Amino acid sequence: MNRMHGRVLAAPLAALLTAFSACGDAPAQQGPEAGRMATTSPQTSEIRPGALSRGLDSTLLESTIEAAETLPRLRSMIVLRDGEEEFAATFNDGAPLDQPVNIKSASKSVLSALAGIAIERGVLEGTDQPILSELADLAPAAPDPRLAQVTVGHLLSMQAGLERTSGEYYGAWVASPNWVRYALARPFVDEPGGRMLYSTGSSHLLSAMLTRASGRSTHALAQDWLAEPLGIRLPPWPRDPQGIYFGGNDMLMSPRALSRFGELYRLGGVLNGEQLLPASWVEESWTPRARSPWSGNAYGYGWFLTDMAGHPVRFAWGYGGQMLYIVPSLALTVAMTSDPSAPSDIGHIRALHDLVSEGLVPAAEAGATG
Repeated sequence: MNRMHGRVLAAPLAALLTAFSACGDAPAQQGPEAGRMATTSPQTSEIRPGALSRGLDSTLLESTIEAAETLPRLRSMIVLRDGEEEFAATFNDGAPLDQPVNIKSASKSVLSALAGIAIERGVLEGTDQPILSELADLAPAAPDPRLAQVTVGHLLSMQAGLERTSGEYYGAWVASPNWVRYALARPFVDEPGGRMLYSTGSSHLLSAMLTRASGRSTHALAQDWLAEPLGIRLPPWPRDPQGIYFGGNDMLMSPRALSRFGELYRLGGVLNGEQLLPASWVEESWTPRARSPWSGNAYGYGWFLTDMAGHPVRFAWGYGGQMLYIVPSLALTVAMTSDPSAPSDIGHIRALHDLVSEGLVPAAEAGATG
C-alpha cells in the first residue's frame, strides 16, 4: 500500500454542498463494453484518524481499505458519516474525485429525483399519469390497448410490461432511428404493474416525458433542479437521434458529486435547511414495488433496496460497479466508481457489497459506540 494519511477532509454537509452504456442489474452487456483494464497504481487517499462517536472505527476502516485495494476494477471510494467525509480515495489510476465520470445506470436514481421534483412543481401530474399523455404521437399506429395503461410510476419501477431494451435487446434499440418510438413499439411480455423488467428504454421514455412536459432538456432540468443547488458539475451526456438526453444511462458525475446526491436522499431531500426534493418522494422511491429476477433485490423508484448486517440499505447501481449506498440508520453514505468498460463481472459487484456489509457497516456501528 502507498496511502497518504493527512489532515482531515471531513466537513459538515452544508459546507460540502456550498463550497464548491449499460444497466446495473441485468446480466447481459449493453453497448460496447469491451476494454482493457487499467493497471494498478499507487492510491491516493485521506483518512479521518481515530474512532469518533459519530465516525468510523479506524481499525475496521483500515481493513476495509485493504480489501478495496485488492479489487483491480475499483476506481474510487468515498465514505461519508453523518455528512462528514471520513475517507476518500482513488484506486488503479482512477480519475480525480471531482472529475465527472460515467455513472452508467446509477443515472436512473438521478432521473427518479428529477421525476419527483417535476411532480412537486406540476411539470408532471404524478406517478399515475399515463405516458401517452405526452408521447401519444410516437406510439404505434395500432397500439396494444395496454400501452394506454402504462404510467410514470411503471417506468420508474421497471413494471411497464413492455419487452426490455436492455441486455440482449440493447444494441437494436440504440441503433434505431427513434429510441422513443422503438421503446413504445415493444410487445408486451407482462401486464403493466406486473413483474420487474429492467429496461433502460423505460427510463428513456421518462426523459422524453420530462422534456416534452417542461419544454426543456433533461440536462437543463438536472442542472437547474439538482446540480446548481448541490454545487456539483453535471456536464452534458449523450442524446438520442432526436436530441433527447439519454434517460437512465451514461450520465456524467464525479464521485464526490455522486456522494452529495446520496446525502440529499439520506437527509430526506433537505439541502441547507430547505426542501429541495420532497421528503415524500424519498419515501416513495424507497418503497419496494418490484423484485429483480437476477439479484433478488427489491426495487422502488430508481433505487434498489436490501438489508446489510441488519440495516436497511438503499443503493443506486450502474454497470461495472458504479455504486451509491445509503444506510439511513447509520447516517452512512458510500459512493464507489469502477471501470465502466470491463466485461460484466458479478463477482466484482459482490465484492463491493462486501466492502459495505462486512466492512463499513461494522465500522460505523463501532464508531457510533466508540
